[in-house]
Amino acid sequence: MRRRTPLLLVMIILTAIGAAQSSAAQPSASPLPPDVPLRVLDYNVHTGIGADGKLDLARTAAAIAEQRPDVAVLQEVDVHWSERSQFRDQARELADALGMRLFFAPIYDLPPATPGAPRRQFGIAMLSAFPVVHARNHWITRLSTVEPNPVPKPAPGFPEIVVAARGALVHVYGTHLDYRPDPAVRVTQVEEMLRIMGEDRPHARRLLLGDFNAGPDAAELRPLWTRLRDGWTAAGNTGPGFTYPATDPTARIDYVTVSPGMHVGAVTVPDTLASDHRPVSAELAVRRGP
Repeated sequence: MRRRTPLLLVMIILTAIGAAQSSAAQPSASPLPPDVPLRVLDYNVHTGIGADGKLDLARTAAAIAEQRPDVAVLQEVDVHWSERSQFRDQARELADALGMRLFFAPIYDLPPATPGAPRRQFGIAMLSAFPVVHARNHWITRLSTVEPNPVPKPAPGFPEIVVAARGALVHVYGTHLDYRPDPAVRVTQVEEMLRIMGEDRPHARRLLLGDFNAGPDAAELRPLWTRLRDGWTAAGNTGPGFTYPATDPTARIDYVTVSPGMHVGAVTVPDTLASDHRPVSAELAVRRGP
């Protein structure tokens, strides 16, 4: 075997030289396109309970699958939470049904309902068809919905994943902002999200998807629009793009937002009743590179 090794090396070298000469004599192959197509979806899934009030997680999965997302950010996901979702791990079930990678970011993480059972969690599921090279559940100010007499305080539930998408590294953030009419907590949440996203490396490709619980003209969202673009309007849509309630929507509170320089193609609000919200689906193009 040792006597064959030099011959094998010579053959490899000659083959490489021949290939180089052949390519020099012929037009060079087309380089990879500089932009990577990326389909993303934001969806408040309402713990799998549709507009008809019925729990049907298979219906939720089908509504997501119909949009063929590369990345999906899902709000209001139960993991062993309560009877309303049969104590199921909805995050894992949806990821498995869709064949996607999962990072689950609990907003609430409570002791089990019975001794020895899994902990009860509720939060945001980040799903990706691409490898996830980094994931973190950041903390921002929240006003609890499970504590008596809550006061605003830091809590988890602002997840970030970095996906390696065909040669592009993309930071994807998911959020679910406070729902109360008083915007004070949302004002603080927006400030904190921008600070956290600002810690990324310069010129990072960023997406922020979520249920903002505020319309695009709300004063508390104005700081966002200095750093991010609203995907709905960036796509050239002129309609209202209402997302809530699903049956007869009158408000646009669910968003796909992108960093400057990212190409935005079609952005749609699919008509589905699998939740009390409608999803937002976006076709993007992301520059290759770190």
